[in-house]
Amino acid sequence: MIRRSSHIWRLFVIVVLCVAASGAAAASGQTGSREPDDVRALRQAAEAGDARAQFDLGVRYAGGKGVPANDAEAARWIALAAAQGLVDAQFNLGLMYADGNGVAVDPLQAVSWLRKAADQGDARAQSNLGLMYANGSGVPVDAVQAAQWYRKAADQGEVAAQFTLGLMYAGGNGVAKDAGEAAKWFLRAAELGHTMAQFNIGLQYARGIGVQQDLARAAEWFQKAAARGEAGAQIALGTMYLSGSGVPRDLEQGLRWIRASAEQGNADAQFRLGLMFANGIGVTRDDEQAVMWYQKAASAGVASAQTNLGARYATGVGVAQNSSLALEWFRKAADQGDAGAQFNLGVMYANGSGTATDPVEAYKWLALAATAAKGEEQQRYAAARDTVATSLTPEQLSQAQLQAREWRDRSKP
Repeated sequence: MIRRSSHIWRLFVIVVLCVAASGAAAASGQTGSREPDDVRALRQAAEAGDARAQFDLGVRYAGGKGVPANDAEAARWIALAAAQGLVDAQFNLGLMYADGNGVAVDPLQAVSWLRKAADQGDARAQSNLGLMYANGSGVPVDAVQAAQWYRKAADQGEVAAQFTLGLMYAGGNGVAKDAGEAAKWFLRAAELGHTMAQFNIGLQYARGIGVQQDLARAAEWFQKAAARGEAGAQIALGTMYLSGSGVPRDLEQGLRWIRASAEQGNADAQFRLGLMFANGIGVTRDDEQAVMWYQKAASAGVASAQTNLGARYATGVGVAQNSSLALEWFRKAADQGDAGAQFNLGVMYANGSGTATDPVEAYKWLALAATAAKGEEQQRYAAARDTVATSLTPEQLSQAQLQAREWRDRSKP
């Protein structure tokens, strides 16, 4: 699955000019009645109608550079410059209306000023205007318009727009779905250092989606994103090192990257790290560490981790034996459709382990497990189901079969 950024991004903030204020008062952070010479000269030019001076003075008020910080004054001066057509001012005024900096939040005004800057070719404004159309802020939601504005910005090298356009092509949002176009824009953004684009182009190379499969290139892009802290890339890279796919097999490197991802809270990595400790892969076997990482992943909703954690509580390996907690974790995984958990849950109801004996409930879960499993497991689960069936009355069997059907119906996508 193509990965998206985990937050709604805003591309830019007001750029504060880093012009050192002169004079002892500015150097000490004081703003006496006499302005620094450069500020006074800038104010004179601004009051005379110079648009660039108006904008620069507004930026100083926004950042408190040589003048007291004052968002309202910043907005006033930037608005004067924007009204004269200065594109930087138009862009920043649009963001100020979008965010409510120095002015009341007004999405309509935000769109108006961003559009003026975008029409002058400002890539930042074009990308932000695409975001407004994507989110329906100040304009109706319009994915086609969003894609068109992102495309204008992307063609100018705006990296976040390139990445977003890649996502739109990958999902067919506002444009015809096209894995090749998605790969093209991910690659452009990745080459400019966009971390999520590096991860996504790595996924495309790994899976051969929109590009010819190339595991070595996938590993290269995962490496770049992983080094910049992208947790998804870290587990992908670690997994490649464990299997020797696209890179030489290296258990130490595999452990390093999977642990890095797990420590960032990636639940799949936490489960994988639990497996490594449970089986002594790249580390000394440590059942308590295995349980700890299973617990983290299980709490995040990973069904396989919930099943393994339930098994640990059932057997008392790496944790104190607790049938009630085993039952609880098996149920969580079973409710997600994990066949192994459904089987274990059925066995616990059949044996009265951690709960009262309930052959109807046992049959239901064993029937569900047998339906979900494949191969030898399917045969084993079906045999257990049929054994429990022999202890049921015809009415109980009908009830258990009905409950299983109802569960399957509820669980359909």
